[in-house]
Amino acid sequence: MSATRIPRTIHYCWFGRGPKPKKIQKCMRSWSKHLGDYQIIEWNEDNFDIGANRYVKEAYEAKKYAFVSDYARLHALYHQGGIYLDTDVEVIKPLDRFLAHEAFSGFEDEKFLQSGTMGAIRGHSWIKELLDYYDGRSFLRPDGTLDTTTNTAVISQICEKHGLKLNGRQQKLSNGVVFYPRCYFSPYDYINGGSYRTAESHTIHHFAQSWLPLRVRLRSQAKRAASRIIGPNNISRLRKALTSGGSSHEKNV
Repeated sequence: MSATRIPRTIHYCWFGRGPKPKKIQKCMRSWSKHLGDYQIIEWNEDNFDIGANRYVKEAYEAKKYAFVSDYARLHALYHQGGIYLDTDVEVIKPLDRFLAHEAFSGFEDEKFLQSGTMGAIRGHSWIKELLDYYDGRSFLRPDGTLDTTTNTAVISQICEKHGLKLNGRQQKLSNGVVFYPRCYFSPYDYINGGSYRTAESHTIHHFAQSWLPLRVRLRSQAKRAASRIIGPNNISRLRKALTSGGSSHEKNV
């Protein structure tokens, strides 16, 4: 590996050439507030090869830019090193303490890792392994549907093979990657609207969910609104009560 410390560089992706919504702009202003001495690099159509592989090309042509970003963020971290942030991530504390790691990320909940805040030194083997997952893959399935498997599911499965226990607790793998509890980078429960924010929270992922259909995003927004009224725990109990006795299963989105 060509570096021993994560550089003070923030990478983010913005594909599709559309304007940044006000909520995104607000999150990004927090970067300047807490990461003022970091170099910030935007990855877009002008500095990233949309034809990097079949998966990226098909995702871009389908205008599923979040999935293009799944690969582009890894490309940026592997070739340059630094910290990647989703544009809907708000920074609430400096991230300098994590620069001493070879690589780091955190949990989104008790069972899955998150990818909205992650970092690595240039050339790290973990990032290379995640990149290699996309080689030879197609975003367009043979039946014409799209492979919208989230990168959080992919990363969680790969890390589990290296001994990661999907229990939401802080761990360090033999390849040098450190994973933190959800309170560090993803304290917001976008499913039920709850908060796990603590004194250890450094970023908050607000989950714009741009990869999801409009109807799903609206349903998620309705859940969040309801949680403010009756509480996130009661949202979970209500959903269980409504679905008990039936065979239907609601996917958490």
